[in-house]
Order: sequence, then C-alpha cells, then structure tokens
Amino acid sequence: MAFLRQLSKNGIAEEGLLERLLLDTKEIVLGRDSKNQVVIDSKLYGMVSRRHAAIRRERRIRNSKSASWVIEDLNSANGTYLNGQKLQGWERLKEGDRIALGQNGPEFVIEELNDKPNYPPSLPINPSNLGTRPLANSEKDSLTLTQLFPIISTGRQLAGKAYLYPAIFTIVCVVLMFLTIGDAQAFNFLTAVYISVAAYYFIYRLCGKHKPWWVLLGSGFFTVIILSSPILNLFILIFRHLLPGNVLVEQDEVGFLTLLVRMFFGAGLMEELLKALPVFAALFLGRLLPYRWQQKIGVVEPLDAILLATASAVGFTLLETLGQYVPIVVHNASIQAGENVAQLQGLQLLIPRVLGMVCGHMAYSGYFGYFIGLSALRGRNSCFILGIGYFTSAFIHALWNAAGVLSVVMLVIVGALSYAFLAAAILKARAISPTREKNFATRLK
Repeated sequence: MAFLRQLSKNGIAEEGLLERLLLDTKEIVLGRDSKNQVVIDSKLYGMVSRRHAAIRRERRIRNSKSASWVIEDLNSANGTYLNGQKLQGWERLKEGDRIALGQNGPEFVIEELNDKPNYPPSLPINPSNLGTRPLANSEKDSLTLTQLFPIISTGRQLAGKAYLYPAIFTIVCVVLMFLTIGDAQAFNFLTAVYISVAAYYFIYRLCGKHKPWWVLLGSGFFTVIILSSPILNLFILIFRHLLPGNVLVEQDEVGFLTLLVRMFFGAGLMEELLKALPVFAALFLGRLLPYRWQQKIGVVEPLDAILLATASAVGFTLLETLGQYVPIVVHNASIQAGENVAQLQGLQLLIPRVLGMVCGHMAYSGYFGYFIGLSALRGRNSCFILGIGYFTSAFIHALWNAAGVLSVVMLVIVGALSYAFLAAAILKARAISPTREKNFATRLK
C-alpha cells in the first residue's frame, strides 16, 4: 500500500491536510469535482480542473516486489507537475515523488508504507475503507509549540493567505477616522477612499492577475487629471451639445426613451470614453516598451484592461462624488436645515454612491476594458471588438441613469445586470488568459 499526503504551501506536511490510502483496486482521481476521490477546494485552488489527474496501480510485473503506481494527467487546463516537471501523458511514481496540480496549485507527496501500515488490525483494508487515515493515540494526545502559538508556524503565510495587508489598511483608516471626527470633509474623504479601495480589491481578487499597485493608482490619477483639465470641456461640447446628449434636464419633464437617448450620448458614450483613456494610453505605451515592462504597464490581455479600467472608474467616482454631488447636497441642505443636517445628508449620499461602484462605474468601465484587452489579444478584428464593447457599456450606463424614471425595482434589476456583465467578462478573461496558470483569482460559483 501507499499513502498520498497533501503538503502545505511551504512544503511541510501539516496536521489537518489530506492523507489518503492508495489501494490496488481503486483509481484515485484528483480535482474539483465532488465525485472525485480527492476533492480539491475550488475557493483555494481555482486553477485545478474538475478532473485534473488520476493515480492508479500499475499491473504488477512478474517477480517484482516493489509497489508500482502511475499518475496520468486528465487533459487539465493548467497541467500536472511531477517533481517540478510538467507531466506528458503518464509516469511511474516512486516514494518521495511530489505532485502539483498546476504550477501554484496543491502539492502532494507519495509515501510508501508497505512494511508498517498505520491502520489498526481490526480495520480491514478494502475499497470501502478508502479515506483519511485515522490518527494513532500518540498523535491525538500530542501538543506542540506551534499549536499553542500558531503565528510561529504560519507567520510567513499571513501576507499571502490571511488578507494581512487589507487588515492593516483598515486599521490605518479607522485610526485616521477617529482623528478626523469633527472635520466633515476629511472624514468624508477617508470614508470614500476606504470604501473605494475595498470595492476595487474585491474586483482585483476576482481578476486574479498581479499588476503593480503604482500602475493601478496611476490609472485612477490619470482620470482625475483628465476631468480637471480642458479636455473635459471638449468632451462636453461634442457629446452634450453637438450630439443629442443634453442631460441637464429634469427627468420628470421627458419620457423614458428620450431620457435614455440623452443619457446614452451625454453620459454613456462620453464618460466611458473618458474613463477608457488611461487604458488606451497603457495599451499604446506598452507597445513601445520592452517585453518585461509591457507585461507590467501595458495591456496584453483582457485582465490587464479590466484592472486598469476599474481603477480609472474609482478615480472618476471619487472626484465626481467628493467634488460635485456631495458639495451640492451639503450646500443646499445647509441653507434649509443647518450645517449639521447638511453634513449628515452629504455622508448619506457619499456611502451608497461609492459603495455602488461595483455595479456602477466599475462595472461599465471594466466591461469596456474587457473588449480593449480582447482587441489587444485578437488584433485582427480590433475595430469591431472595440465597437461592441464601447456601445454595450455605454448603453448599460445610460439604462441605469434612466431607469429611475420607471421604478426603484428597475434600478435594482439594471444594477444586478451591470454586475453580471462585469462578472461574465472577468470569467471569460480568466478562461482565455495567456497567464492562466499563474492566476490567483477568487472563484465565482
């Protein structure tokens, strides 16, 4: 007999990880499918296929006393690695071999225990007993220093697995919020920044591709600079005066279709193109840079463009909310109800506007970003691809702006639809990504 033991990320066999007995009469299939003998957690290891690899007993060679097991890759998307080498077809296993499902996936080691099986004599060894090896009494009673002080053994894994950096960012923001109580503008700014970073981190984890933080931050600042420059006036002239995009009307004065057309030109087409400018800049700049820097800064696939576009949307939303909507509400309310009520109403407007980015500006921009990245990946039909993405994202944007005329329920439906479009784009971008094996994404079910 032999044991298949799962290793932790640092290559050490830890308690609680899977340990499975391999039997002559049973094939062991590893993957995310719940019907497999070894089921991999899809939330932790999204790169593993449903039926990734199989381990089976090889027919015994005459006069051979050694155990003979083979492993076969089942046409997995990210490959099976045996001792660091990608598996082609099948290979014979030996004691100490290490198996990895994908380059960054779960890792296992083969341990042969032919002489001293750890099963008690009363437990028959047959296929119905296939499962986790029971612990011996000495193992049950043992108590180690790392069990009493877990941070000793898992300290190095905190940054990668336990969301340490988001927690530190939260603590810093909380402390600063305490310090700014009484200063409404500073408090509102910190609240908006914290919510927007949390919303963006959610999308970043769904995309699952590393992009330098300064590149993402630069995309947001690029958009803020554009909105603060004369370029905005040029866009307003084209989309809201030359084209039928006059949005400065009372919504009750016009019908739904008329409002939808105006929002399509004056909000959808104009704002989606504005937010996409940093993405196009990164696309063209990347083509001028060496390959290494092109991967960091440029746009070579849809995931790159989605990350840059949603970062641009964060900058757009923060400037629009803190620089336009909140000041207007505070000014109007202060005249009618006083300063304290005005500041409260401003905060009540700020929170839903920034929190709604995921199904609002980030959704529209990220969806258009998918098509910008797709045009970079499939350059032959780039104009057609960009046209589909631009007009679709602009229409969804306009539909949200006009839906309030119909009902609140319609706003909920359009918001959910917007997020569904973005989520679908992210899933497809991950599926066609050239760097799929390195993806660390949180899985969507």
